[in-house]
Amino acid sequence: MGAFEYTALDQSGKQSKGLLEGDTPKHVRQILRDRNLFPVSVNEVAKQEARRQRGFTLRRGMSPGELALITRQLASLSQSGLPLEEALLAVAQQNDLPRTKSILLGVRAKVMEGHSLADGFREFPQAFPELYRATVAAGEQSGHLDVVLERLADYTEARQELRQRVSGALIYPIALVIFSVLIVGFMLMTVVPKIVTVFESTRAELPGLTKLMIGTSEFLQSFWLPLIIGVFAVGWAIRWVLQREGPRRRYHRLLLRLPIIARLTRGVNTARFTRTLSILAGSGVPILEALKISAEVIENVPMRDAVLEASLRVREGASIAKSLAASKLFPPMMIHLVSSGEAGGRLEDMLARAAAGQEREVDGLIAALLGILQPLLIILMGGIVLTIVLAILLPIFEMNNLIQ
Repeated sequence: MGAFEYTALDQSGKQSKGLLEGDTPKHVRQILRDRNLFPVSVNEVAKQEARRQRGFTLRRGMSPGELALITRQLASLSQSGLPLEEALLAVAQQNDLPRTKSILLGVRAKVMEGHSLADGFREFPQAFPELYRATVAAGEQSGHLDVVLERLADYTEARQELRQRVSGALIYPIALVIFSVLIVGFMLMTVVPKIVTVFESTRAELPGLTKLMIGTSEFLQSFWLPLIIGVFAVGWAIRWVLQREGPRRRYHRLLLRLPIIARLTRGVNTARFTRTLSILAGSGVPILEALKISAEVIENVPMRDAVLEASLRVREGASIAKSLAASKLFPPMMIHLVSSGEAGGRLEDMLARAAAGQEREVDGLIAALLGILQPLLIILMGGIVLTIVLAILLPIFEMNNLIQ
């Protein structure tokens, strides 16, 4: 029995969409006819999702928040002893998002056909990443799926919490920059032109600062639309260039050389790597496979390459700590903790401790940077407004001097 998305018409011609479970599309159409509905289209969920991913879509899979929520729900239901197919159905019925519900029903359909839960997740690779699928597969093989799902729930929620902290911390400075640009643009395009007419009537020689302000105002009035288009075009071009392997690698190397950015980049990527490797190692995934999967969560290309090279050294018999230390890209504290974990047989715990330490360091660094950035933005905004005000007042002072 599979899950199918349908579009149907009732007797009045009103269209309705939904999800149904059935053996075949023909079976689903018959169910719809028995409900006095005329089926327009019936598509299997897995095939429909595959078509969505091949086409243009703004949403490539589940959001981190959705994934964390359904993982926690699955873990709770699995630990309560509920059969897996019933747990998937309960989570699907609990979810209000149609696409997430269809994906869960598609996974349930694969499970009811006799496949494993990991195989069901593999039908939807954009919704369930490789880390997720490999961890679930290891849990099923070891017979501790409920424990593994609990760990996955903790992991996804921790990642979501870190993402929310970072994005929440950036809201204020981003909003401040946007409002600053809008206010300055409004003043230069509306307020300044009205004052310029007063200055032009006097036919007096204007100060250089005032001429600069007038020139900037005239430029914005004449070219504001091409300027906006140009900014978006430059942003798109930079993004397109950075999608190519060579430029992206050089850009990421540059990030690792910048004083403060390098520390932040290393901290974020190290936290992701160690947290992922910890949950994979604790779930019974072979260490070589765990290293390769963990490398995929690292966004910085040189650091990702360093992990892949380390996996080759580990395959040859070297320790994980020495293999990672060879690149000199990872923090020394993390290397020492990994070495201690290998020596004492507590690799999972030491990796989790390293991840927690890096996350605390990143949080502290971001808080310190924002503590400096916010007053700097306010000072910069005040300086720009002061410059505009001075550019307006200087000719007025000169005219008063001439009158006296």
